[in-house]
Amino acid sequence: MRSAPPSPSELLSGPDLGGGYLHQLSVDLHDATTTFTHHAQEGGQDAGGPPVGELGVLGFVHPPAPCMFGGPRCWHRRFLLPRSAASLVRSTYQRHRFVLDLMLRQAHGGAPVAFEAALRELVSRLTEPLRAEGIEWYIAGSGSVWLAGGGGAPHDLDVGTSRAGVERIGELLREYLIEPVAPTDGSNGRLVVGGRAFVGSPKAGSRVEWAVPLEPRAPLPLEELVGAPGVSRTVEVPFGDGPRIRISRPEYALLRAAERDRPVAVEAAIRAIESLGADGELLEVLLARSSLPEGARLDLRERFRR
Repeated sequence: MRSAPPSPSELLSGPDLGGGYLHQLSVDLHDATTTFTHHAQEGGQDAGGPPVGELGVLGFVHPPAPCMFGGPRCWHRRFLLPRSAASLVRSTYQRHRFVLDLMLRQAHGGAPVAFEAALRELVSRLTEPLRAEGIEWYIAGSGSVWLAGGGGAPHDLDVGTSRAGVERIGELLREYLIEPVAPTDGSNGRLVVGGRAFVGSPKAGSRVEWAVPLEPRAPLPLEELVGAPGVSRTVEVPFGDGPRIRISRPEYALLRAAERDRPVAVEAAIRAIESLGADGELLEVLLARSSLPEGARLDLRERFRR
């Protein structure tokens, strides 16, 4: 999608302001697809800038060539959707602008994330409809570590689900969407289909993300966010006075934190694993395909043999 050939662009909204950035929304018409693009570039004093931080943490990327709207330093988020989805894309774009300042302060400035309130809202909105439809969903990432007793405060909430769940969660969280459910660029450079929401208000809330790979492929054993039911290893844990909530095993978060050299997150994941009891089989599978050097893998194994 990043290398799609140039085509006539139509401006749907903008210039608009938000979070220290100047925003524009455009649509490109190709032979077989339609690409909506959210453009953002630093807006200077007129936009209340400078912004707290860059947009890469929110999934934006710089295009390979100068953008006709924002020039060489324009940030992009792109969505492959039919032209008939223009109204939804426009509404999510507007909400994104309204909550962007808080999202940036949470990501870059240490502003508190109201993840507990957002999690209660997720449980309230998702549990019964998805259970009735037989759709799997669970909390992954740092949220799973917190729910399992590891401590720490998640910077956002990651939701694991199936391909059908991606669409349904978008419907159930429609008023909170900051991006439409659509094929888009994933953090690993591959295309995914997913959505993003900000559950809360411009004064308090938490970013929520969910996505699965778009390209059909055989999942690796015990992958965490593969979109195929029954592949990820999960466990139910208590959450407040409500129903128990399903989370991905904290071994997934442990390996990610170790590979990214985040010692505080490593210790939080270890506390969560010790609280639940280690899943030795899962840990061995993840260690075997980890990028960690052999010495670091041995150290992690030893932590759970004591």
